[in-house]
Amino acid sequence: MVEITVEELKEKMDAGQVHLYDVREPDEFAEFNIGGVLIPLGDIQMKIADGVFEGMEQEEIIVHCRSGKRSMMAQMMLMEAGFSNVKNLTGGVLAWQEKYT
Repeated sequence: MVEITVEELKEKMDAGQVHLYDVREPDEFAEFNIGGVLIPLGDIQMKIADGVFEGMEQEEIIVHCRSGKRSMMAQMMLMEAGFSNVKNLTGGVLAWQEKYT
């Protein structure tokens, strides 16, 4: 699985070059988020089927969760659906908070 560090993600965010998806639950997202679009892990398959990611098959998609486990599962689902450039945020929100808050 391909990963991205919080430093690499911050550079991309600062440049406005990122499709970032938070796969945590709404209550976790409300408590703290780094600006990604909320799509809980349990909704990923439905969102793929609904075309939410349509046209992004070759674009870089970054997924994250609290620590990286749920987003790794989301990464696998997206890759199995034909999205070839999906990265998982190493350490998730915990790593982001440690570095930037």
